[in-house]
Amino acid sequence: MIIVLKPDISKKEEKAVLTEIRKLGYKPHIMRGVERTVIGAIGDERKNHTLESLASWSQVEQVMPVQKRYKLVSREAHRSSSTVKVLDQVLGGRKFHVMAGPCSVEGEAQLMKTAEAVKAAGATILRGGAFKPRTSPYEFQGLGEKALKLLAKARKETGLGIITELLSEGHAEMVAEYADILQIGTRNAQNFQLLIAAARTGKPVMLKRGLSMKIEEWLLAGEYILANENPNLLFCERGIRTFETYTRNTLDLSAVPIIKNESHCPVVVDPSQGVGRADLVTAVCKGAVAMGADALLIEVHPNPAEAWSDGAQQLTLDGFSRLMEELKPFVAAAGREF
Repeated sequence: MIIVLKPDISKKEEKAVLTEIRKLGYKPHIMRGVERTVIGAIGDERKNHTLESLASWSQVEQVMPVQKRYKLVSREAHRSSSTVKVLDQVLGGRKFHVMAGPCSVEGEAQLMKTAEAVKAAGATILRGGAFKPRTSPYEFQGLGEKALKLLAKARKETGLGIITELLSEGHAEMVAEYADILQIGTRNAQNFQLLIAAARTGKPVMLKRGLSMKIEEWLLAGEYILANENPNLLFCERGIRTFETYTRNTLDLSAVPIIKNESHCPVVVDPSQGVGRADLVTAVCKGAVAMGADALLIEVHPNPAEAWSDGAQQLTLDGFSRLMEELKPFVAAAGREF
């Protein structure tokens, strides 16, 4: 069941509702939106007393059942769009965000040069891979904790929040110590124990879509984050595997309005992984903005030809700066602002 609280109620009134939900045998999950606070009550309605009696409480606006399998991420559970706060930035609101940086952290000079350049161009979050999932065991796997420390240094010097990928349950606390957003990559999109470990760090989690993942499966994977008492979830469309080989993946921009319709969580698009070609990134970024995405995740490198991983899909520093200028009218047309 979903309990929608009235705006501007006191903490005491909210606590009373939570106490009653637990008393009746349900586990409450709080989701705070811009205008409303919503409580998802998880439990077996066949065994426990109905929560519909809460509709008579003065601080409760509405009580309703949720029919979707993904109860907490569902738009039914939270009709208004939710936001995720990262340092002083709010993702999912009116402001459009761009997360940018190298595919892999290769060293201090490379990272700092990129961080300063993307911030100057308008990026609000710095991305960079410390642990890299590679198809071949002989390819560069990332610098590990050394890269995390460099990312933390870049945050200190630029003020940009940090997003980096979490690959292992055993690394969850370590990565969370340095990162502001934990990225769950496509290969781990249904690694449910990893999702639980990421959620329990309390840090915002960005969940990428799996290579062959249906949208319902993606939403259910996201449910693991919210069900483990972490309301800060972002979905990231990064392309799916199809028969087409012209691009690295087939970027499914239709997933943006679908997720927006089905879920209240912010949506990010990764055009770099989505097409795997730097010359196509600008076009698909414009499409992502037009489709209603809340943010972009873009790979940028000072010299892509010398990148240790995925050089073909990374923009140059000048290329990223031009992209940000070209995006301005699209962001404005979508009713957003940088």
